[in-house]
Amino acid sequence: MKPTVLAQAIAEEIRQFELAARSDRVVLQRRLDGQLWATARGEERAVVVRRCFPWSQPQDFISLRDLDENEFALIRAPTELDAASRNVLEDALAEAGFVLEIVAIESVTQEIEIRHWKVETVQGHRSFQTQLDDWPRTVPSGGTLIRDVAGDLYYIKDPGSLDEKSRELLWAFVD
Repeated sequence: MKPTVLAQAIAEEIRQFELAARSDRVVLQRRLDGQLWATARGEERAVVVRRCFPWSQPQDFISLRDLDENEFALIRAPTELDAASRNVLEDALAEAGFVLEIVAIESVTQEIEIRHWKVETVQGHRSFQTQLDDWPRTVPSGGTLIRDVAGDLYYIKDPGSLDEKSRELLWAFVD
């Protein structure tokens, strides 16, 4: 009896994981529960992807971190991975890299420990919160990045091109 396509695919995944277990090679897999798993150096862990240099080298130097945020493996370049793992990595990066682009800032108000932002993004109107001690930061490309309390990222590609009100609201929080 001939093996089915599914059986062949499963056998190939097992072979890839066994190879990774015997080497420094990293193998990535998206499991049925939706979790991203990595195998390296004979160990296997659920991981999340983090770009080490998200603005200057977004496709290289990808840190695979376990659920406690400890680095499990480092991928210097996606070309180090087999084709299946590379596809899984690309999907994970697309999910992790979702960034809302701000085109206008309507208001910024402060409460005890929280700053409330109301903004217009390319994706539509949004409001979010940041901690008072979390400041927008300038990235090497010249843009400004804001991380909210939920960990979502908001990016202003060219702060100088914002309308006057938006620039005034932003400059109060940028060095």
